[in-house]
Amino acid sequence: MASVQLGARFTLKNILYLTDFSEPSEAALPFVTAIAREYGSKVYAYHVLIPAAYTYTTPDLAVASLAAQEEAAQIELERVGSHLTGLSHECVVERGTGVWSSLENTIKDYGIDLIVLGTHGRTGAQKLLLGSVAEEVFRRSHVPVLTIGPLAHGGPHKSAKFRRVLFASDFSEASMAAAPYALSMAQENQARLILLHVMKEPEPTIANQAREHAMSNAASQLREIVPASAQHWCHPEAVVETGNPAERILQVARDREADLIVLGLRDATGRIGAATHLERNTAHKVVVHATCPVLTVRG
Repeated sequence: MASVQLGARFTLKNILYLTDFSEPSEAALPFVTAIAREYGSKVYAYHVLIPAAYTYTTPDLAVASLAAQEEAAQIELERVGSHLTGLSHECVVERGTGVWSSLENTIKDYGIDLIVLGTHGRTGAQKLLLGSVAEEVFRRSHVPVLTIGPLAHGGPHKSAKFRRVLFASDFSEASMAAAPYALSMAQENQARLILLHVMKEPEPTIANQAREHAMSNAASQLREIVPASAQHWCHPEAVVETGNPAERILQVARDREADLIVLGLRDATGRIGAATHLERNTAHKVVVHATCPVLTVRG
């Protein structure tokens, strides 16, 4: 496996902060400001105004309701803007029928390099704006997405100082697309890089020697990801585990005190939810339960 090529400084000229003014969105704001200061980025505080169902009852009510909703959103964005004082920023309210349909063109128009959002971590029928929508964004976005889950608070990562970066890979092309970002973030922060591969539980009939051989080969593949020139500063650690990918990623992140997890995702063709780590909901589970931010990169 070819190692990742070290490139220029990770460029974050334009950051899009997606907010619905909820508590999870508020929790993501400190990360936005810290990263923007670190990288000299411009921040676009972005809210998609989706008309409520009652808006369409009568024409007069529709006009009045939309105006009231937009005014309320502008007031909320002004409050968000007050937290961005001293940073280059712009507050944008976009009317739309859905978040992603509005966001897709905005990413291109503003030259967005990173999307940051918060999620409440609800699942099933309780997934709301930054639950299922957060998943759709990081599945479909061609730019990296930093998702702040409900447990990602406090610690050194809150000041955007990522000292331990965990990169989880299944060696697929999609997951390896995230490797340059993991290495770049580690390089930028002079962080320790933890490389993780999760294997399926071996069949009971497989001998211990064969199992150990497979794990040793996987560890070698992980070490090959990091070029020799980066070995001295990122101090890479190769970790091979067996079991459920999401559970093992989370456990290793806790054990190694990772303050950033980096995952590669398959291209969003067909249904939403096909993560590189085998199970459909792996990425969502990691985001929901991680005690640190999760950077997802679509391969």
